[in-house]
Amino acid sequence: MRVKGGPQGHLRHKKVLKFAKGQRGTKHFLFRRANEAMLKSLWYAYRDRRTRKRDLRKLWITRINAAARMNGVSYSRLIYALRKANINLNRKMLADLAVRDPQAFAAVVAQAQAS
Repeated sequence: MRVKGGPQGHLRHKKVLKFAKGQRGTKHFLFRRANEAMLKSLWYAYRDRRTRKRDLRKLWITRINAAARMNGVSYSRLIYALRKANINLNRKMLADLAVRDPQAFAAVVAQAQAS
């Protein structure tokens, strides 16, 4: 005789089907397909939370490089100069400065190059 799971099984199925709302085809109303879709989407979410950090860092570096070159210096030389001048601004803040306040970014570049 097999064990079917009873009310707990029904609740688990409802939970999975609720999670799979918005999926196309049979993925939003057949439990097995919905469960597969749910597991896959949770895995993608887990993976991409890590990938997002890489992508954002790449974007910040690109923005800093573009702004640095407008100030006559390359990205790598700017980072080296900042480190030498003991200016502790992370890439996120530098990129934000470069986009929102180019004059302040130019001042930071000048300060870094001066020392």
